[in-house]
Amino acid sequence: MFKVALLVAFIATIVGNVQAEKKIVCYFGSWAVYRPGNGQIQISDINPSLCTHMVYTFVGVNADGTIKVLDPWADLPDGGGKNGFNQFVARGKQSPGTKSLIAIGGWIEGSKFSQVASNPQTRSRLVQNMIEFLQRYNFDGFDVDWEYPNQRGGEPSDRENFVALLRELRQAFDSRGYILGVAVGAVENSASLSYIIDQVARHVHFINLMTYDMTGSWNYVAGHNAPLYPSARDQGQQAKLNVDAAVRYWLSKGAPADKLVVGIPSYGRSFTLANPGNNDVGAPTTGAGAAGPYTRQPGMLGYNEICESMRQGGWTVRRQNEQRVPYAVKGNLWVGYDDVESVGEKCDYINKLNLGGVMLWSVETDDFRGICGPKYPLLTKMNEVLRGRVFSDSQSPPNPPTNTPSTPKTTTPPPPPPTAVCNKEGYARDPKDCAIFYYCKIVNGQWFPIEYHCPEGSAFNPVIIACDHKDRVPGC
Repeated sequence: MFKVALLVAFIATIVGNVQAEKKIVCYFGSWAVYRPGNGQIQISDINPSLCTHMVYTFVGVNADGTIKVLDPWADLPDGGGKNGFNQFVARGKQSPGTKSLIAIGGWIEGSKFSQVASNPQTRSRLVQNMIEFLQRYNFDGFDVDWEYPNQRGGEPSDRENFVALLRELRQAFDSRGYILGVAVGAVENSASLSYIIDQVARHVHFINLMTYDMTGSWNYVAGHNAPLYPSARDQGQQAKLNVDAAVRYWLSKGAPADKLVVGIPSYGRSFTLANPGNNDVGAPTTGAGAAGPYTRQPGMLGYNEICESMRQGGWTVRRQNEQRVPYAVKGNLWVGYDDVESVGEKCDYINKLNLGGVMLWSVETDDFRGICGPKYPLLTKMNEVLRGRVFSDSQSPPNPPTNTPSTPKTTTPPPPPPTAVCNKEGYARDPKDCAIFYYCKIVNGQWFPIEYHCPEGSAFNPVIIACDHKDRVPGC
């Protein structure tokens, strides 16, 4: 009997350890293959051993329930493209147990889901098309990123329709062994509008909480991107703009702890100080900080951009002890970000509450080249704390073999749009049709525009870089 008891205890320990293994979800922003210099990442630069789940972003959704490939040249092998889908799946297979998912939606797609999910026929068509997509490209599942139900042009019925979509997806996925995740707005003032939380949780394998962008240059006050806790100065709704408050809200509404995956950003939010002499948290600002050399987006700096800039000197780094996060100042530039220490504390927090794991948005702004030290310092810290695994650069798997032709040195991109709107990289609205916009980029010295269409009745708003109600968009 004693031996039997020992065996039972041993098996229980093994089962408990398996159940307790934390997820490390690694998002990959596929557009980063176009970034310049040290900011340009290739799929072969990703170390899948550091991830339990890798997520390729994004594909879109059309009003008829079909799936839209947003960047055929980057995603597909046709016409000398970069073959991103197939390369990503092959890269994931280099790490036994790592799952490769594809994300559908994102900020630009916005309320397109609202129209599709509201109709049982188009909703069913979307489910079937998602299954066919997984079968065609051999991904292990989908991450649904509807930003956000009942907001940004959506309807109150979006909340129920989102649950219906997830229920139908889970039923279809289970019979085929596919994974279903969601990325959600985390803080209460957004989540309370968008989600029936206990029902969302019932139908998905895990929930990626976007616990970042708690503040930004739109507030004209220097504040941290993703504080773990509030500070004493935070009152009212401001006191809920932190990781802990968001997690506890989702738990209070019925989300199981082991399904909650806490988002950690590998980027910071930056500001231009109104007065460089007043540079504490809460200092007044005049707007966004200057764009970084790789991300090239005012008000945002990748961790790789921050650490490289710090190597050049001139920065003062401080920690907000109540919020458990760092911030840095150089002249009139202020940035709140996460570093290895704050990532470690957040992972300790995840262990303490027995949450499901962590997700990184996103791998291409971690120090993936190892310019400032060992490669992937933020992801490595997550693995150390959550999985008890220590990695070195040499443990990155070799580039996977491929049966597809290599990308030619020269390609012929599609011609520019007839309106010739591309004169700089980034988003540009079609001057003849407010519902059409482009992402403009340069490939081999020529403009390569990707065309997007806003849902009927809306228009592209260059101020918020998203589709918006037409009456809110200047010039439309």
